[in-house]
Amino acid sequence: MPLRPVQVNVKAREAAALGRFWADALGWRAHPGETVYVAPPGPFVWPDPDGGIGIDVVGVPDVKGAAKNGVHLDLASASATGQTALVARLRALGATPVDVGQGDVPWAVLADPEGNEFCVLEPRDVYRDTGPIAAIVVDCADPRAMARFWGAAIDWPVHEVNDDFASLRSPVAVGPYLEFLRVPHDRAPSRLHLDLLPYPGSEGEVDRLRALGATPVDVGQGEVPWTVLADPEGHEFCVLA
Repeated sequence: MPLRPVQVNVKAREAAALGRFWADALGWRAHPGETVYVAPPGPFVWPDPDGGIGIDVVGVPDVKGAAKNGVHLDLASASATGQTALVARLRALGATPVDVGQGDVPWAVLADPEGNEFCVLEPRDVYRDTGPIAAIVVDCADPRAMARFWGAAIDWPVHEVNDDFASLRSPVAVGPYLEFLRVPHDRAPSRLHLDLLPYPGSEGEVDRLRALGATPVDVGQGEVPWTVLADPEGHEFCVLA
């Protein structure tokens, strides 16, 4: 049985502070513990029983380099004035404008207080029901191949695919899209990755992913109850216990 994406893992030097930023940015709540889990308001249940995807902020000692992350979040807006107000609010929370070579575009590119890039999109009808996170965006060389791998890995249908872009979404139409964007440069390491959770009773998911083209990777995780893999283009992700 395919796995379910349950959270975006974000590495941080100061997990508590970055967790507060993302909670305030999204209008969600930060739940501190061994990590800081950021989830929609209301009773905290993990994983989200409705299929939503949270943000898990994990403290690590390394510092983000100058290269752009290979994975980033796109935030939704409902109107042009709403986009402007959201950008202003995010900057007041500590976000900063950044230039990643985007040129003259209708969306705003910002970085969180630890330098992780994200976008605030202009209003787009396709994202009207995603909640505050419109999409999880992955830089890649071959969006078609990434859509095939990830569609099989998590059983999300493909909504759009061409040589430059592919998008998938949960079959129950909940939460953000997973998008793959062709970029003309080599993939950069990322401080963000997806964590996947097997459904109850599922077995052999890691073997299934390896048969699809995933490979085991060592990122210094040591002896842990989860498995670290990379997709066919080298983007790391975790299969949780």
